[in-house]
Amino acid sequence: MAFTLNVNGRAHAIDAEEDTPLLYVLRDELGLNGAKYGCGVGQCGACTVLCDGKSLRSCLVPASALGGREVATLEGLKAPDGTLHPVQRAFLTEQAGQCAYCIPGMVMAAVALLREKPRLTEAEIRSALDANLCRCGSHNRIVRAIQRAAEELAR
Repeated sequence: MAFTLNVNGRAHAIDAEEDTPLLYVLRDELGLNGAKYGCGVGQCGACTVLCDGKSLRSCLVPASALGGREVATLEGLKAPDGTLHPVQRAFLTEQAGQCAYCIPGMVMAAVALLREKPRLTEAEIRSALDANLCRCGSHNRIVRAIQRAAEELAR
């Protein structure tokens, strides 16, 4: 099936099976490896991307269903001059990633969260990211990174 997929501000002509998950198209067809394969059933969050600014588990959604919508990946968060997004910078500053496998999904979920609600309590951050799993136990640093990014974005 041929369709157009808008990713990180660019239109891409895709030819894939109708039920091919977005995650596979991003990684295999477009070479965008930020979103990770974790569980394959939408429960870990490693594959999180943004679709029209909202958090989306890319392993669950067929890419063909997203025609006309805007998909953003970790790679698309940077400014055109290469400047990292405030959430990306905060994750680096707080050394939020240990093995870092979950970090792309955490970053994308945090970006969506902060767009929806820029001022959050620690409890709200923890609750919102409850479905994004980190097996290394870096949650405290991840929460601090999101708090740092929220402060920067509020300026």
